Amino acid sequence: MSEKTILKLQLPTDPLWVKNVVESNIEELLTDHAYCEQKAASNAITLIVQNPNYPDLVQEMALLVQEEMDHFKRVHDIIIKRGYNLGKERKDDYVGELYKFLKHGGTRQSQMVDRLLFSAMIEARSCERFKVLSENINDDELSIFYHELMISEATHYTMFLRLAKKYAGDIDVDGRWKDFLAYEANVVKNYGKKETIHG
Repeated sequence: MSEKTILKLQLPTDPLWVKNVVESNIEELLTDHAYCEQKAASNAITLIVQNPNYPDLVQEMALLVQEEMDHFKRVHDIIIKRGYNLGKERKDDYVGELYKFLKHGGTRQSQMVDRLLFSAMIEARSCERFKVLSENINDDELSIFYHELMISEATHYTMFLRLAKKYAGDIDVDGRWKDFLAYEANVVKNYGKKETIHG
């Protein structure tokens, strides 16, 4: 997969992030990853609560909640297997910065579309990070695991974009997505320094 063509991300993650940062603290990476999966499930629940009158969106989000919590459990299984502890939730500054770009005014429809694009953006970067991890980490179990999750995240990314376009009405989704990509590129240039999925 080429993240340039598939994900459209403007700034790729330096593979040295894995060698120089992640491999020195696998426990921290796994704890952060577990909470990322839990937050992804929470985000899907929020989309259900905010948009109960869209049956197909509710159905897709319900399935996503199940999948994300399955991923959470799988990460937690690895944590237990390796003798680590989950620990407390980590703050995700990257997602916090993306959240600032969300439109909080306007119609409910425009807010829903923006939330879907926000979700797609997080999934796209997570997918790209999982790809970098799978290709560079010196750990066979995690390399296979992150390759599998990379594929899953790509599916989530395309689902969120598809739903945004489906419910866009007269909203310029492609234009707004380009704005998200440009904003994210400016945000992510300050990351890639911590042993966390988006750090």
